Amino acid sequence: MKIIINIQRFNPESDAEPYFRKYEVEANPNDRLLDALMQIKRFQDGSLGFRKSCAHGVCGSDAMRINGADRLACKTLVQDVAAKDGDTVTIEPLRYLPVQRDLIVDQAEFFRKYRFIKPYLINDEPVEGEERLQSQQERMVFDDTTNCILCAACYSACPVLEVKPGFVGPAAIAQAYRFIADSRDRAMDERLELLDNKTGVWPCQNHFKCTQACPRSILITKRINQTKDLIKKQRR
Repeated sequence: MKIIINIQRFNPESDAEPYFRKYEVEANPNDRLLDALMQIKRFQDGSLGFRKSCAHGVCGSDAMRINGADRLACKTLVQDVAAKDGDTVTIEPLRYLPVQRDLIVDQAEFFRKYRFIKPYLINDEPVEGEERLQSQQERMVFDDTTNCILCAACYSACPVLEVKPGFVGPAAIAQAYRFIADSRDRAMDERLELLDNKTGVWPCQNHFKCTQACPRSILITKRINQTKDLIKKQRR
């Protein structure tokens, strides 16, 4: 089938404003959208800029907005976004992050907010034996959050950032919960204090857009609400 891929283009070195350019591509319904983008890059327009790496939904590098939804191009099939011959698929870069070129965004602010919540195990207590042991039940409390690939799809999908750009964002809070809920970690109070403010957990309004966008099925909104509950408990 032939589809039209309408891509937002922008080179800050030469373009005053972003614009859209359409490409006609021959694609199988079971092809990944990333395959179609590679076809354009290789045979139609070598100047097209986008990120990719593993192409199997593990690295998270090819996150972009596809028909208005934040998804990974490598996990999106043509048939998911184009039902029939001649359909148009619109692709844009992730929101709230500066565009470096075309579909490539500068993720520095996203990772700055991620680092802010101290996304690593903190425990200075002596270790008995060779490692800190944890039961399967203790692990399951936060297990889904360990699947985060930092693709920033949830960040782009969050409507709160449109009105409150200082919001730390869903990915950072979900990862804060990952360590707060970890039985081996000893920095829960410290992280909760970092998130108990107007740019921390409280701007979240439970739109569930982050959870819907997550390619790894992390229960992000639930983890944010659990973090809010822990802060309320800490206050009491």
